[in-house]
Amino acid sequence: MKENGALVLGGYINGYSIIRELEEKGVKDIALFCYYNSLSSLSNKINYFTRIDKSATSLKEAILKLHKTVKYIVIFPTDDLQIKNLYEIYDDIKGFCFIPFNYKNINKSLDKSVQYAFCEENNIPYPKTKVVNTLKDIAALKDLMFPLIVKPNVRKDINSNIFRSLFINNKEDYENKKTVLESLIDKNNFIASEFIPGDDTNIFAYVGYRSMKGVILNEWIGKKLNQYPDNFGVFSSATNQAPIIVQEQGRKLLEIMDLKGICQPEFKYDKRDGTYKLMEINLRSMMWHRVGNLSGVYIQHTQYLDALGKLVPKQTQNMQTLFHFLYMKHEIINLIFRKSYWKYFKHNIFSKNKNYYSVFNATDMKPFMYDVTQLIKTILQKCLKLLKIK
Repeated sequence: MKENGALVLGGYINGYSIIRELEEKGVKDIALFCYYNSLSSLSNKINYFTRIDKSATSLKEAILKLHKTVKYIVIFPTDDLQIKNLYEIYDDIKGFCFIPFNYKNINKSLDKSVQYAFCEENNIPYPKTKVVNTLKDIAALKDLMFPLIVKPNVRKDINSNIFRSLFINNKEDYENKKTVLESLIDKNNFIASEFIPGDDTNIFAYVGYRSMKGVILNEWIGKKLNQYPDNFGVFSSATNQAPIIVQEQGRKLLEIMDLKGICQPEFKYDKRDGTYKLMEINLRSMMWHRVGNLSGVYIQHTQYLDALGKLVPKQTQNMQTLFHFLYMKHEIINLIFRKSYWKYFKHNIFSKNKNYYSVFNATDMKPFMYDVTQLIKTILQKCLKLLKIK
């Protein structure tokens, strides 16, 4: 039986970056669980792979099977559903797994309305927000100042009908979209927030690992260059550049909320008052976390060492040498389908700063080839969709 091993949940860019970082730091035994075959499942840097479904039962059974060959398992979740499932099976696996969150408050901490309440109590800027729990709350949205962003209080990734975010531009747009909210309100709660002016070049993040003893062992800050497919999407490109206030506010949130494990408060700069307002806190590794280890801070490996009770070296982020971290699949799709994207593409790809790529790896080419295939499929699907619309 192997003494220790890492378990990565999810094989998208998040998972692949965790795998690369751990392998680069000498971790030999890396397992991967996915809902489906993914680019990470083709990596030569893992030595165990299995598919699971989205239930807690499936996750538990797969972990128990892995435990037959690995004595102690350090877990790295990459989405909120995985965290919820780990919470559900916590008592069944805690004896032989490192589960990277605060069991006492994790469910509340995932709730954006709770996150904003902590901001209100501790003078951390955040968007003006209304909780939407009833049909009456939906009707009251028409009295707020538009535009608005409506998001689920907690991401329910298992529900394919739930949106990630809903942008409501004005009262006419509200009338068109309120039926969507009304159809979902029985099973989901939402928060409606003021839209902070500015595009997706104004989003910053703090990433820290806070131990089970309540000590922040390592941390870094960065900035998204752009998102996909629009201002409210996910990572397309990023850089290791951010103001120190992002670090101060992020660190404060981890402390006052008693968050543990890998946490990522994300902020948007509001030029109206010069503040960085909290958008959300991700309580797991997000898509562009490799920016950290590329600039000298190994958050995933920090968790691994801490889980095994080993000394964690204090790391200082290199913010003098700037670079761009790119997911070319998203950049290319943005260039083709997102209006007026050339100026961003040119800045992201052809700047004088050094480029790093999220998938391309000369020593591990199968994930890259898989991603290229997915890029071609996505472009064709989008083109066919546009032709049908016309």
